[in-house]
Amino acid sequence: MKTCLVTGAAGFIGSNFVRLLLDQRRDYAIIALDALTYAGNLANLDGCDEHDGYRFVRADIGDAEALTPLFAGGIDIVVNFAAESHVDRSIHGAAAFVATNVAGTQSLLDLSRQQGVKRYVQISTDEVYGSLGPQGAFSEVSPIAPNSPYSASKAGADFLVHAAHETFGLDCVITRCSNNYGPYQFPEKLIPLFVTNLIAGEKVPLYGDGLNVRDWIHVRDHCAAILLVMEQAAPGSVYNIGGDCERTNIEIARTILTHLGHDESRIRYVKDRPGHDRRYAMDFSKLTTDLGWRPSIPFEVGMAETIDWYVANEAWWRPIKTGEYLHYYEKQYGKGGVVGVDS
Repeated sequence: MKTCLVTGAAGFIGSNFVRLLLDQRRDYAIIALDALTYAGNLANLDGCDEHDGYRFVRADIGDAEALTPLFAGGIDIVVNFAAESHVDRSIHGAAAFVATNVAGTQSLLDLSRQQGVKRYVQISTDEVYGSLGPQGAFSEVSPIAPNSPYSASKAGADFLVHAAHETFGLDCVITRCSNNYGPYQFPEKLIPLFVTNLIAGEKVPLYGDGLNVRDWIHVRDHCAAILLVMEQAAPGSVYNIGGDCERTNIEIARTILTHLGHDESRIRYVKDRPGHDRRYAMDFSKLTTDLGWRPSIPFEVGMAETIDWYVANEAWWRPIKTGEYLHYYEKQYGKGGVVGVDS
């Protein structure tokens, strides 16, 4: 049985990946690790502890002393989702992004090398490539040109992963994905923010002219691609993952408004944020050619399902928007340390 450590496991994409592993890889032991900072939510992992071979550990990826006994116990694969990821927060304060995304990644790489991890998977982002004009798409050989403190910290992590492979021979792979949507996404992000605001009777804040373009992919498609790369990619590989689904932010807003029975009077235009990249698009033909992957969930189907999920799960997102869920963690786990919850 292989042991897979999933960091950032209580976050949006990490928790969906854990659920995919539990569903499709019964021969894996899964350690779900998360620091349970503001974006980590144990409710995202509800029910996972009913599976044999699953356990949750609360720890910070930058705390090498706390993680050393965990790695010494034998870990075959590390999949690193752990990251500070909100661009606006990085603009207001970059230190936490450097600490987690850069120093935390190096901590995991050091432990992986020292303790004989067989494969390390770094979950990166299309934002490391910077901004595109109206034509073209990012490929794996596009220049790294980040424009925000968040994307700069993720780019720094990617370089450290590459260096670990080239210098020390650590088996590493990197995935860079476009914008995700789906269940369990933290409601400061565009789609869940707009949906939950409308349910709560509030307007949706749209940056600038609303014409910034993103390539959207359902989180389940993203996780399926990560699993394929994790198991089949050659050491040192980098793979772009995309949804082949470019939409402007105002198109996203209109889709949500229409689904929930509102008109554009519910849009509140706000001043654009500094360094707001105009367009992202991903060329993921390498992943299709090498490993046969393509996205399978049509945008219209995935978006309708996602909006309906937030409508049906108000009990999940209400405590997040009020901050109540953080008080629950402090009462149950305290403010730090390593806590194991075994099935």
